[in-house]
Amino acid sequence: MKKLNILEGPSGIPAIALGLMHMPALAKDEAARVLANAVDLGVNFFDEATCYAQGEAERRFGEAFPLSGLSRDQIVMQTKCGLEFAHGVFDHSKANILKSVDESLERMGLDYVDVLLLHRPDLLMDPEEVADAFDELHASGKVLHFGVSNFSPMMIELLKKHVRVPLVFDQMSLSLEQSQLIDQGLYVNNLTTERSVDRDNETFNYCRVNDITIQTWSSLSYGFPAGGKSGGCFVDSPEFPELNAALQELADRYGTTKAGIAIAWITSHPAHMQAIVGTMSPDHLRDIVSGADVTLAREEWYGLYLASGKYLP
Repeated sequence: MKKLNILEGPSGIPAIALGLMHMPALAKDEAARVLANAVDLGVNFFDEATCYAQGEAERRFGEAFPLSGLSRDQIVMQTKCGLEFAHGVFDHSKANILKSVDESLERMGLDYVDVLLLHRPDLLMDPEEVADAFDELHASGKVLHFGVSNFSPMMIELLKKHVRVPLVFDQMSLSLEQSQLIDQGLYVNNLTTERSVDRDNETFNYCRVNDITIQTWSSLSYGFPAGGKSGGCFVDSPEFPELNAALQELADRYGTTKAGIAIAWITSHPAHMQAIVGTMSPDHLRDIVSGADVTLAREEWYGLYLASGKYLP
């Protein structure tokens, strides 16, 4: 398993993290086996959020972790706060950040989390309140490291003007089929395709310049409910025959799986990103991790990119 050393953040973390959004669908003992299996495979970084099943994902982790046979020092725990869907708001106020962390720790049965992310931007965010909350959480030992999710460069700059702790992660959507995060860099100044549209103010390169590690979510997915396609996993999907043929060719070459190659496409990039996967299947996770040490050659990387429907301008 490739390891990442995050500047001013956690060190020696795996290049693949396991998202636990779907854990509430499992019984406690099943969830415990998922956690233990992941650590056995080298995936000891877990991603949660207060809004996942309205806190039930964190609660199921808290029920399962004591049954897993794992100790706290064997895992890296990340959660996110601010999406208050039950109240119809996004809330990065100091009071809500502090309350959310306390509730997350109680649900998960933990004394601290390794990483806390602000989960999507809050249009009413007061950066001074965020800074005060982060300072208090860091001083108390409840949170070791901080970051954001789906934040643009100027949003991060606004925070950095006030916060006194490093922001070490930005969690953004990226996969072979949803590659808008990087597309604009290739199609810049090109009127012939909408891929030239800068949708996030160069977040990708901004993070690279500022030593902020990008965590990719929906790393094997395509489409959103509002999009033209139904959405789901593109691996083995009949909607993407050319891409799956290219994935299979490389999987055969490297002795791994199509899912493993799709994740290697992310982890082979020199930006040193961490890919988050959301499977609750031990077998599927094993398939994904089987490609964890693959580093694709430039021609192979571009071959997959082009097989996903892009072209060289």
